[in-house]
Amino acid sequence: MPSNCGTSTSTAVVVDVDHTIGGCVAYARHRLPHHEADLLVSRSLDVPQSHLYAFGERTIAPVATTRLKDWITRRSAGEPIAYILSERGFWGLDLEVSPDVLIPRPETETLIEAALPLIGEEARILDMGTGSGAVALAIASERPRAEVTATDIEAKSLAICQRNAARLGLTVKTVLADCLEGVGVGFDVIVSNPPYVDDADPRIDQGDLRFEPRLALLGGPNGGLDFLARLIREATAGLAPQGWLCVEHGCDQGSPVARLFGQTGFEDVRGHLDLENRPRVTVGRWGSSTA
Repeated sequence: MPSNCGTSTSTAVVVDVDHTIGGCVAYARHRLPHHEADLLVSRSLDVPQSHLYAFGERTIAPVATTRLKDWITRRSAGEPIAYILSERGFWGLDLEVSPDVLIPRPETETLIEAALPLIGEEARILDMGTGSGAVALAIASERPRAEVTATDIEAKSLAICQRNAARLGLTVKTVLADCLEGVGVGFDVIVSNPPYVDDADPRIDQGDLRFEPRLALLGGPNGGLDFLARLIREATAGLAPQGWLCVEHGCDQGSPVARLFGQTGFEDVRGHLDLENRPRVTVGRWGSSTA
């Protein structure tokens, strides 16, 4: 969640006076936590952070100052830095992001860690609700001979996924689809970071979530489990015999999601903890080899 860093009415530091790197740093640090200020100054001026103090007297162009002030204003209003910079790192990949997609988060790397041991070198993989393509592209980077398909209900999201794939030199097929409708059958592994926030959760109007797409967040009025239940149900038609479903969920949803897996007929259901030791991912195996 972003820090609560409201704007100050003080005019003690005015960056327009000298247009120097040091002036920009002072302006930004007056309004934001230092680590955020330094990052935005570095990126807006296109200089390494190590130059912020070594070359504080260096003059910078007015256009860079204008860009910095815009970014500081947006961040002070709570906009996530990932959207301001239009990028976010995930699994060692630099991904384009926009308000059309969720911001990839460290806890979602748990989904990759849980899925990779289940994915053969030439497996058929489906990533449902790909957004920026973070999960699909992470898997493609680790299993370059696998056939990876990424779906989303939003064409804008798929366009971002496609651009990320092209820039990274990774091969991912994209399909416009509502959940798993019409995406095909015979997948060895289906992975998903689906919408799982309860519709009435007040956190949806707080922090970064205020800026992220509701369609990718809200999982329904019943504890956020409605979409998860649909995904688990529809996965039974899309998986090959002995195929695996791997889903991310809320840290308080591990037990109910495991029950949904079991009630639907999945076997070998198991949970995985994220870096903060919270239930974050559930996996299960579908069907039998003789089905």
